[in-house]
Amino acid sequence: MKAIQCVEWGGPERLRLVDCPLPDPAAGEVRIRIEAAGVNFPDALIVQRKYQVQPPLPFVPGAEVAGTIDAVGEGVTRLEPGQRVVAFVGIGGFAEYVCASQAQAAPLPASIDATVAAGFTLAYATSQHALIERGQLQRGETLLVLGAGGGVGLAAVELGKLAGARVIAAASSADKLQAARGCGAGEVIDYTQTDLREAVKSLTDGRGVDVVFDPVGGRYTVEALRTLGWRGRLLVVGFAAGEIPQIPLNLLLLKELSAVGVYWGEFAKRDPAGNGKLLAQLFGWLAQGRLRPLVSKEYPLAATAQALRDLLDRRAVGKLVIRP
Repeated sequence: MKAIQCVEWGGPERLRLVDCPLPDPAAGEVRIRIEAAGVNFPDALIVQRKYQVQPPLPFVPGAEVAGTIDAVGEGVTRLEPGQRVVAFVGIGGFAEYVCASQAQAAPLPASIDATVAAGFTLAYATSQHALIERGQLQRGETLLVLGAGGGVGLAAVELGKLAGARVIAAASSADKLQAARGCGAGEVIDYTQTDLREAVKSLTDGRGVDVVFDPVGGRYTVEALRTLGWRGRLLVVGFAAGEIPQIPLNLLLLKELSAVGVYWGEFAKRDPAGNGKLLAQLFGWLAQGRLRPLVSKEYPLAATAQALRDLLDRRAVGKLVIRP
Protein backbone atom coordinates (compact mmCIF):
# COMPACT_ATOMS: atom_id res chain seq x y z
CA MET A 1 0.00 0.00 0.00
CA LYS A 2 1.01 3.63 -0.42
CA ALA A 3 1.69 5.70 2.69
CA ILE A 4 3.29 8.96 3.76
CA GLN A 5 6.21 8.23 6.06
CA CYS A 6 8.18 10.40 8.44
CA VAL A 7 11.77 9.08 8.38
CA GLU A 8 13.46 12.10 9.96
CA TRP A 9 12.30 14.99 12.15
CA GLY A 10 11.63 18.27 10.40
CA GLY A 11 9.19 20.17 8.23
CA PRO A 12 6.54 18.51 6.05
CA GLU A 13 8.87 18.68 3.04
CA ARG A 14 10.89 15.82 4.56
CA LEU A 15 7.97 13.39 4.39
CA ARG A 16 8.19 10.58 1.83
CA LEU A 17 5.61 8.68 -0.22
CA VAL A 18 6.54 5.00 0.20
CA ASP A 19 5.25 1.49 -0.42
CA CYS A 20 4.49 -0.35 2.82
CA PRO A 21 3.21 -3.86 3.55
CA LEU A 22 -0.54 -4.11 4.03
CA PRO A 23 -1.08 -4.25 7.82
CA ASP A 24 -2.90 -7.20 9.39
CA PRO A 25 -5.38 -6.40 12.16
CA ALA A 26 -4.36 -7.73 15.56
CA ALA A 27 -6.82 -9.09 18.10
CA GLY A 28 -9.43 -6.46 18.83
CA GLU A 29 -8.53 -4.42 15.74
CA VAL A 30 -10.15 -3.62 12.41
CA ARG A 31 -8.42 -2.74 9.15
CA ILE A 32 -9.85 0.29 7.37
CA ARG A 33 -9.57 1.06 3.68
CA ILE A 34 -9.17 4.81 3.96
CA GLU A 35 -11.37 7.05 1.83
CA ALA A 36 -10.35 10.34 3.48
CA ALA A 37 -8.04 11.56 6.25
CA GLY A 38 -8.31 14.86 8.09
CA VAL A 39 -5.32 17.20 8.35
CA ASN A 40 -4.72 18.68 11.80
CA PHE A 41 -2.12 20.82 13.55
CA PRO A 42 -0.91 17.90 15.69
CA ASP A 43 -0.02 16.10 12.45
CA ALA A 44 2.20 19.04 11.45
CA LEU A 45 3.75 19.30 14.91
CA ILE A 46 4.40 15.60 15.44
CA VAL A 47 6.63 15.29 12.35
CA GLN A 48 8.73 18.18 13.70
CA ARG A 49 9.01 16.55 17.14
CA LYS A 50 7.09 19.46 18.65
CA TYR A 51 4.11 17.50 19.95
CA GLN A 52 3.59 15.78 23.30
CA VAL A 53 3.40 12.41 21.51
CA GLN A 54 6.69 11.42 19.86
CA PRO A 55 6.51 8.03 18.11
CA PRO A 56 9.75 6.29 17.09
CA LEU A 57 10.96 6.78 13.53
CA PRO A 58 9.89 5.84 10.95
CA PHE A 59 6.12 6.31 11.29
CA VAL A 60 3.08 7.31 9.26
CA PRO A 61 1.39 10.50 10.53
CA GLY A 62 -2.34 11.20 10.29
CA ALA A 63 -4.70 11.08 13.24
CA GLU A 64 -8.26 10.78 11.89
CA VAL A 65 -9.73 8.80 9.03
CA ALA A 66 -12.98 7.73 7.43
CA GLY A 67 -13.40 4.63 5.33
CA THR A 68 -14.66 1.07 5.11
CA ILE A 69 -13.61 -1.93 7.20
CA ASP A 70 -12.14 -4.66 4.99
CA ALA A 71 -10.83 -7.07 7.68
CA VAL A 72 -11.23 -7.67 11.41
CA GLY A 73 -9.02 -9.29 14.01
CA GLU A 74 -9.92 -11.94 16.53
CA GLY A 75 -12.39 -10.85 19.19
CA VAL A 76 -13.97 -7.99 17.25
CA THR A 77 -17.71 -8.14 17.91
CA ARG A 78 -19.01 -4.60 17.47
CA LEU A 79 -17.86 -3.97 13.90
CA GLU A 80 -17.71 -6.02 10.70
CA PRO A 81 -16.23 -6.00 7.18
CA GLY A 82 -18.05 -3.71 4.77
CA GLN A 83 -19.07 -1.28 7.51
CA ARG A 84 -18.29 2.43 7.05
CA VAL A 85 -16.53 3.98 10.03
CA VAL A 86 -14.64 6.99 11.31
CA ALA A 87 -11.62 6.41 13.51
CA PHE A 88 -9.21 8.46 15.59
CA VAL A 89 -5.96 6.53 15.25
CA GLY A 90 -3.38 9.08 16.46
CA ILE A 91 -0.86 8.08 13.79
CA GLY A 92 -1.07 5.99 10.62
CA GLY A 93 -3.85 7.85 8.82
CA PHE A 94 -1.97 9.25 5.82
CA ALA A 95 -2.06 5.94 3.97
CA GLU A 96 -4.36 3.73 1.93
CA TYR A 97 -5.06 1.41 4.89
CA VAL A 98 -4.75 1.61 8.67
CA CYS A 99 -5.53 -0.69 11.59
CA ALA A 100 -7.45 0.64 14.59
CA SER A 101 -8.81 -0.88 17.76
CA GLN A 102 -12.56 -1.30 17.68
CA ALA A 103 -12.73 1.21 20.54
CA GLN A 104 -11.14 3.84 18.26
CA ALA A 105 -13.69 3.36 15.47
CA ALA A 106 -17.33 4.41 15.31
CA PRO A 107 -20.00 3.58 12.70
CA LEU A 108 -20.48 6.27 10.06
CA PRO A 109 -24.08 7.00 9.01
CA ALA A 110 -24.70 6.32 5.32
CA SER A 111 -25.89 9.89 4.77
CA ILE A 112 -22.51 11.41 5.74
CA ASP A 113 -19.79 11.77 3.11
CA ALA A 114 -16.36 10.39 4.04
CA THR A 115 -14.64 13.69 3.23
CA VAL A 116 -16.86 15.54 5.69
CA ALA A 117 -16.51 12.81 8.32
CA ALA A 118 -12.71 12.71 8.13
CA GLY A 119 -12.51 16.42 8.89
CA PHE A 120 -15.20 16.30 11.54
CA THR A 121 -14.26 13.99 14.38
CA LEU A 122 -11.22 15.64 15.98
CA ALA A 123 -12.35 19.24 15.51
CA TYR A 124 -15.91 18.81 16.75
CA ALA A 125 -15.19 16.29 19.49
CA THR A 126 -12.39 18.48 20.83
CA SER A 127 -14.60 21.57 20.74
CA GLN A 128 -17.65 19.95 22.32
CA HIS A 129 -15.56 18.29 25.04
CA ALA A 130 -13.89 21.64 25.70
CA LEU A 131 -16.94 23.88 25.72
CA ILE A 132 -19.49 21.71 27.48
CA GLU A 133 -17.61 19.19 29.60
CA ARG A 134 -14.52 21.20 30.55
CA GLY A 135 -15.70 24.78 30.17
CA GLN A 136 -19.27 24.30 31.41
CA LEU A 137 -20.47 26.85 28.85
CA GLN A 138 -24.02 27.99 29.65
CA ARG A 139 -26.77 29.41 27.48
CA GLY A 140 -26.55 33.21 27.47
CA GLU A 141 -22.83 33.33 28.30
CA THR A 142 -20.28 35.02 26.04
CA LEU A 143 -17.64 32.89 24.32
CA LEU A 144 -14.46 34.19 22.69
CA VAL A 145 -12.95 31.80 20.12
CA LEU A 146 -9.33 32.32 19.06
CA GLY A 147 -8.11 30.86 15.77
CA ALA A 148 -11.71 30.98 14.62
CA GLY A 149 -10.87 30.42 10.95
CA GLY A 150 -9.34 26.97 11.41
CA GLY A 151 -11.13 23.64 11.63
CA VAL A 152 -11.20 23.44 15.43
CA GLY A 153 -12.00 27.15 15.80
CA LEU A 154 -14.92 27.04 13.38
CA ALA A 155 -16.24 23.95 15.16
CA ALA A 156 -16.12 25.85 18.46
CA VAL A 157 -18.00 28.76 16.88
CA GLU A 158 -20.73 26.44 15.58
CA LEU A 159 -21.05 24.47 18.80
CA GLY A 160 -20.97 27.59 20.96
CA LYS A 161 -23.82 29.04 18.93
CA LEU A 162 -25.72 25.76 19.16
CA ALA A 163 -25.28 25.84 22.96
CA GLY A 164 -26.98 29.24 23.09
CA ALA A 165 -23.89 31.35 23.78
CA ARG A 166 -23.02 34.71 22.29
CA VAL A 167 -19.96 33.99 20.14
CA ILE A 168 -17.14 36.44 19.41
CA ALA A 169 -14.71 35.07 16.82
CA ALA A 170 -11.09 36.21 16.58
CA ALA A 171 -8.93 35.31 13.58
CA SER A 172 -6.13 36.65 11.42
CA SER A 173 -7.74 37.51 8.08
CA ALA A 174 -10.94 38.74 6.47
CA ASP A 175 -11.74 35.41 4.77
CA LYS A 176 -11.39 33.52 8.07
CA LEU A 177 -13.65 36.01 9.84
CA GLN A 178 -16.19 35.69 7.05
CA ALA A 179 -16.17 31.91 7.53
CA ALA A 180 -16.66 32.40 11.28
CA ARG A 181 -19.66 34.63 10.67
CA GLY A 182 -21.07 31.92 8.42
CA CYS A 183 -20.74 29.44 11.29
CA GLY A 184 -22.66 31.64 13.72
CA ALA A 185 -20.31 34.24 15.20
CA GLY A 186 -22.19 37.37 16.15
CA GLU A 187 -19.10 39.60 16.27
CA VAL A 188 -15.62 39.19 14.81
CA ILE A 189 -12.16 40.60 15.62
CA ASP A 190 -9.05 40.59 13.44
CA TYR A 191 -6.45 40.29 16.19
CA THR A 192 -3.62 41.13 13.81
CA GLN A 193 -5.12 44.58 13.23
CA THR A 194 -6.92 45.32 16.51
CA ASP A 195 -6.02 45.19 20.19
CA LEU A 196 -7.87 42.07 21.33
CA ARG A 197 -8.45 43.19 24.90
CA GLU A 198 -9.80 46.60 23.93
CA ALA A 199 -12.02 45.14 21.22
CA VAL A 200 -13.58 42.64 23.63
CA LYS A 201 -13.97 45.33 26.28
CA SER A 202 -15.88 47.47 23.80
CA LEU A 203 -18.11 44.60 22.63
CA THR A 204 -19.00 43.53 26.19
CA ASP A 205 -19.40 47.00 27.75
CA GLY A 206 -16.38 46.29 29.92
CA ARG A 207 -17.72 43.06 31.44
CA GLY A 208 -15.43 40.70 29.54
CA VAL A 209 -16.24 37.23 28.30
CA ASP A 210 -17.18 34.12 30.26
CA VAL A 211 -15.17 31.54 28.31
CA VAL A 212 -12.11 31.74 26.04
CA PHE A 213 -11.49 28.86 23.64
CA ASP A 214 -7.76 28.94 22.80
CA PRO A 215 -6.20 26.53 20.27
CA VAL A 216 -3.56 29.12 19.33
CA GLY A 217 -1.28 29.74 22.30
CA GLY A 218 1.67 32.11 22.06
CA ARG A 219 1.19 35.75 22.97
CA TYR A 220 -2.53 35.61 22.23
CA THR A 221 -3.18 33.44 25.29
CA VAL A 222 -2.23 36.15 27.78
CA GLU A 223 -4.12 38.77 25.76
CA ALA A 224 -7.20 36.55 25.77
CA LEU A 225 -6.82 35.81 29.48
CA ARG A 226 -7.15 39.54 30.13
CA THR A 227 -10.48 39.60 28.30
CA LEU A 228 -12.14 37.27 30.83
CA GLY A 229 -14.67 38.60 33.29
CA TRP A 230 -15.24 37.50 36.88
CA ARG A 231 -14.81 33.72 37.28
CA GLY A 232 -14.18 33.26 33.56
CA ARG A 233 -12.68 30.08 32.13
CA LEU A 234 -9.68 29.83 29.80
CA LEU A 235 -9.79 26.62 27.78
CA VAL A 236 -6.26 25.55 26.83
CA VAL A 237 -6.84 23.56 23.64
CA GLY A 238 -3.52 23.76 21.77
CA PHE A 239 -0.56 25.78 20.62
CA ALA A 240 -0.96 26.30 16.88
CA ALA A 241 1.22 29.40 17.10
CA GLY A 242 4.11 27.10 17.98
CA GLU A 243 4.82 28.70 21.36
CA ILE A 244 3.68 27.52 24.80
CA PRO A 245 2.73 30.66 26.73
CA GLN A 246 3.67 31.58 30.29
CA ILE A 247 0.56 32.64 32.19
CA PRO A 248 0.81 35.30 34.96
CA LEU A 249 -0.97 33.49 37.80
CA ASN A 250 -1.89 36.76 39.50
CA LEU A 251 -4.46 37.30 36.73
CA LEU A 252 -6.23 34.12 37.81
CA LEU A 253 -6.22 35.22 41.44
CA LEU A 254 -7.61 38.73 40.89
CA LYS A 255 -10.78 37.63 39.09
CA GLU A 256 -11.01 34.03 40.33
CA LEU A 257 -10.34 32.77 36.84
CA SER A 258 -9.83 29.13 35.86
CA ALA A 259 -7.33 27.82 33.32
CA VAL A 260 -8.64 24.45 32.14
CA GLY A 261 -6.70 21.91 30.07
CA VAL A 262 -8.43 20.15 27.19
CA TYR A 263 -7.08 16.88 25.73
CA TRP A 264 -9.91 15.09 23.95
CA GLY A 265 -7.69 12.25 22.69
CA GLU A 266 -6.74 11.24 26.24
CA PHE A 267 -10.34 11.63 27.41
CA ALA A 268 -11.44 9.26 24.62
CA LYS A 269 -8.94 6.62 25.82
CA ARG A 270 -9.84 6.93 29.49
CA ASP A 271 -13.61 7.14 29.05
CA PRO A 272 -14.60 5.31 25.86
CA ALA A 273 -18.23 5.09 26.94
CA GLY A 274 -18.43 8.83 27.56
CA ASN A 275 -16.66 9.51 24.28
CA GLY A 276 -19.07 7.21 22.48
CA LYS A 277 -21.99 9.27 23.74
CA LEU A 278 -20.22 12.47 22.72
CA LEU A 279 -19.60 11.21 19.17
CA ALA A 280 -23.14 9.85 18.83
CA GLN A 281 -24.55 13.25 19.72
CA LEU A 282 -22.25 15.07 17.30
CA PHE A 283 -22.87 12.74 14.37
CA GLY A 284 -26.59 12.93 15.10
CA TRP A 285 -26.45 16.71 14.79
CA LEU A 286 -24.38 16.36 11.62
CA ALA A 287 -26.91 13.97 10.03
CA GLN A 288 -29.72 16.38 10.97
CA GLY A 289 -27.94 19.28 9.28
CA ARG A 290 -27.51 21.20 12.53
CA LEU A 291 -23.72 21.23 11.99
CA ARG A 292 -22.13 22.19 8.68
CA PRO A 293 -18.36 21.53 8.64
CA LEU A 294 -16.34 23.56 6.17
CA VAL A 295 -13.87 21.47 4.13
CA SER A 296 -12.04 24.03 2.04
CA LYS A 297 -9.61 21.82 0.10
CA GLU A 298 -8.85 18.20 -0.76
CA TYR A 299 -5.39 16.82 -1.62
CA PRO A 300 -4.18 13.52 -3.08
CA LEU A 301 -2.01 11.39 -0.81
CA ALA A 302 1.14 12.43 -2.68
CA ALA A 303 0.44 16.09 -1.81
CA THR A 304 0.20 15.53 1.96
CA ALA A 305 3.34 17.59 2.60
CA GLN A 306 1.76 20.54 0.79
CA ALA A 307 -1.42 20.21 2.86
CA LEU A 308 0.59 20.33 6.08
CA ARG A 309 2.62 23.29 4.81
CA ASP A 310 -0.59 25.17 3.91
CA LEU A 311 -1.84 24.51 7.44
CA LEU A 312 1.38 25.68 9.08
CA ASP A 313 1.50 28.81 6.92
CA ARG A 314 -2.07 29.76 7.93
CA ARG A 315 -3.41 29.45 4.39
CA ALA A 316 -6.22 27.10 5.40
CA VAL A 317 -9.77 28.15 6.16
CA GLY A 318 -11.77 25.37 7.79
CA LYS A 319 -10.55 21.80 7.30
CA LEU A 320 -8.13 20.24 4.84
CA VAL A 321 -8.58 16.59 3.83
CA ILE A 322 -6.36 13.97 2.18
CA ARG A 323 -7.97 11.60 -0.34
CA PRO A 324 -5.72 8.50 -0.84
